[in-house]
Amino acid sequence: MREQFSEALKVALKARDTRRTATLRAITAAIKDKDIAIRMENRGPATNEEVLAIVQKMVKQREESFAIYAQAGRADLATVEKEEIDILNEFLPKGLTDEEVDAAIAAAIVSSGAEGAKDMGKVIAQLKVDYPGRIDFGKASGKVRAALQG
Repeated sequence: MREQFSEALKVALKARDTRRTATLRAITAAIKDKDIAIRMENRGPATNEEVLAIVQKMVKQREESFAIYAQAGRADLATVEKEEIDILNEFLPKGLTDEEVDAAIAAAIVSSGAEGAKDMGKVIAQLKVDYPGRIDFGKASGKVRAALQG
């Protein structure tokens, strides 16, 4: 993923696309910060999963800002946040549809051997392994709970 970001940054710089350049620089800075934090733990550079989590966190932050700006009537700032969200989403794996999430949950329940609500952690862990970055686990946890109870 690091190569994707550096190549995209080069293209944005050549095209003089300031919004894209700023967003990509923010991504690379966040990755470098993570690498420094990991170095303190005597590990190598951030893994692709960790980089993916960083980008997802950045999207979530911008979505929250977008909602706040839109509510406050600041269309100019909301537009900036929306553009950055679109740029960040280019680097994330395609998310699953609601039907695909439901099927993935059903499969994870079977494969993890979950029998009730107490096994919810097993199901979520299985989904994180099988579908990294493709499921919003905040929304999926409610569906998992409902599937295990029903």
